[in-house]
Amino acid sequence: MKKKILIGAGAVLFVLLFLFFAMPNLNPLYAEGAFLWCVVISVVVAVLTLRGSFKLKTTTTPGGRTVIDFGGAKHPPFKRLVWVLLPWAVFVVVNVISMPLFNSDAYKNQLTEPEEKVFSSDMQAIDVDSIPVVDKALAAKLADKKLGEKPSLGSQVVLGEPVIQTVNEELVWVVPLYHSGLFKWVSNMDGSDGYIVVSATNMRDVEYVEGYKIKYQPNAYLFDNLQRKIRFSGGFFTGIDDFSFELDDTGRPYWVVTTYRNSWGFSLPEADGIILLDAQTGETHRYGLDEIPEWVDRVQPEDFIINQINNMGEYVHGVFNFSNKDKFSTSEGHSIVYNGGRCYLFTGLTSVGSDDSAIGFMMVDMVTKQPYRYQIAGATETAAMSSAMGKVQNLKYTASFPLIINVGGEPTYFMTLKDNEGLVKQYAFVSVEDYLIVGTGETITDALQSYETNLQSGGDTDLNFDNNQTAVLEGTVLRFASEQKDGNTVYRMLIDTMPDVIFECPQNVSKALALTREGDSVSLTYYEGDTPLLTVSEFKNNTLGQ
Repeated sequence: MKKKILIGAGAVLFVLLFLFFAMPNLNPLYAEGAFLWCVVISVVVAVLTLRGSFKLKTTTTPGGRTVIDFGGAKHPPFKRLVWVLLPWAVFVVVNVISMPLFNSDAYKNQLTEPEEKVFSSDMQAIDVDSIPVVDKALAAKLADKKLGEKPSLGSQVVLGEPVIQTVNEELVWVVPLYHSGLFKWVSNMDGSDGYIVVSATNMRDVEYVEGYKIKYQPNAYLFDNLQRKIRFSGGFFTGIDDFSFELDDTGRPYWVVTTYRNSWGFSLPEADGIILLDAQTGETHRYGLDEIPEWVDRVQPEDFIINQINNMGEYVHGVFNFSNKDKFSTSEGHSIVYNGGRCYLFTGLTSVGSDDSAIGFMMVDMVTKQPYRYQIAGATETAAMSSAMGKVQNLKYTASFPLIINVGGEPTYFMTLKDNEGLVKQYAFVSVEDYLIVGTGETITDALQSYETNLQSGGDTDLNFDNNQTAVLEGTVLRFASEQKDGNTVYRMLIDTMPDVIFECPQNVSKALALTREGDSVSLTYYEGDTPLLTVSEFKNNTLGQ
């Protein structure tokens, strides 16, 4: 009797330890949960068999039939395997029917048909002061530098993964601080000290925020471990993914954990809500997709969205589309962008087999999963990066993964150019439709002006820089000069009515530019701005009578 009690207690202890350390999904509607239950059933049958509950003694009946004695009952030999084989058979069958071969429409239509959009009218026009110049790698470097300014803190914690988000309408990277090891966790079990906020638009705006304890962390121990906390808070039968560190509008830290279900068999995961965990207290709340708090920026895991876009392109005409007709896929990268206060995943689309050309772009809302498609032919992100680096190849700078922005109605890639230390040295704008049109500069303003000039020099005069905020000026030319810029002639002049401003005019604006001299009376239209270098869109030489 005591032996049976010990065996039972040992089995219970083993199960509890397994649940504690493995933190599995126990729901058999998910592949990992079904596999686990198959293993459990197989082990239980094997243990019962070895203990004698299933007697393996075989006998032969007078009719010559072999039977097996299961605890005194007569059964054919194959029946003792049914308990083991049946769960595995179901597991294999569900995996097989989950393949695209048996329901390609489910793969193609998991992402709803995108709404067609016009880029210039939908994407907000550029605001130089709000361009995100800090990418994830640079945010980590700046946060590490800020951490180094506090030696006592730096010995206690390490940096977590930076997460871009909006906090009080400011675009920032938030970097949680984690315990640097077991002993630091033991000595600070109330949590690590705070987080670091890095502005996405200003490299000099880095702030260490104290007063908050990050108790629940991905690599913490015992019940302070983030995934273990979620599982033991009612998540053992739930699909969970994408642990995102976000702040509410008061600066309080939370973990936003996506919950999901499978749409077809064991495949096609679909986000159906979140579990919101207070990083300090461990208090959890579960929300459906229609209940998400407004300050939460991201619900949809990035890999879910990318896979769904690729499935839409791969199975556009079913599984047996060997000619690759109308197939498309995402480009070699994607970015998180904000437009109109909403968070989106933005990626280029390329035809299957295409190298450097994009056939359009997809933008997907990271909360509602509403997709939008822009039919823009042009260069992929990687091709644009190569074009920008080629512009400064003598400096051997590397380009960050670009963002796509609206410059005067023109879809444009924006990226930073970094040195070997990962520090930003220059900025680059590259036209999506013609990646040979590039503007670079040591400041965003210089790079933008260079880009706008090259756009006009390239023949694109139907632009809307600064939302058509133009002004007209008349006066006398004080100084006049020309130079070659990116293979095109650009004219610059000083006018007596605004002597502190340099007016820059591409050669294709007027043929009279080549004949203009100091002292000529001129009229011009220029795009307004706050810089001492303004771009001219129309030019007339009054002295020449043009």
